[in-house]
Amino acid sequence: MEIDDPLEGTELTFLLGMAFQLVLSEFVNRLDAVGYAELRPMHGLVFQALRGSGATTSELAEQLGVTKQAAGQIVDDLEKRGYVERRPHPAGGRRRLVVLTGKALEHLSVAGRILHELEAQLTRRLHEVGLRVPRAEIAAVIRALAGDSIPPLRPIW
Repeated sequence: MEIDDPLEGTELTFLLGMAFQLVLSEFVNRLDAVGYAELRPMHGLVFQALRGSGATTSELAEQLGVTKQAAGQIVDDLEKRGYVERRPHPAGGRRRLVVLTGKALEHLSVAGRILHELEAQLTRRLHEVGLRVPRAEIAAVIRALAGDSIPPLRPIW
């Protein structure tokens, strides 16, 4: 007699949360192992938000769903570590533009490689048991709830 996996009866929110935590934890462990132990997942969200032309601290706060003070503290910390720098805003005035440094771009490159390796390993493991990564299904859940207004990934405090 086969026993069903108790996870199959678990609420969707818990399953998605557990999967996210496990994948993120493995990803962070691998990043730590290659020399990025000083960075946390929140820093990765900041780097993603600043990719390209950067953002003001206020814009960053809005994208992350945090207060301007919290965004300023994160930027101060990352600036001290050499991952971001503040520059004069192209529109002038007192606003400052926060941009990624070469150190942050290198981190993003390494993190991207590690994440793709992790996803490939998960894909192989699932394929071995006749499954696949449910990317389309998860994307469909997101579309069903968000439609065309895909929300940014924000930290949960």
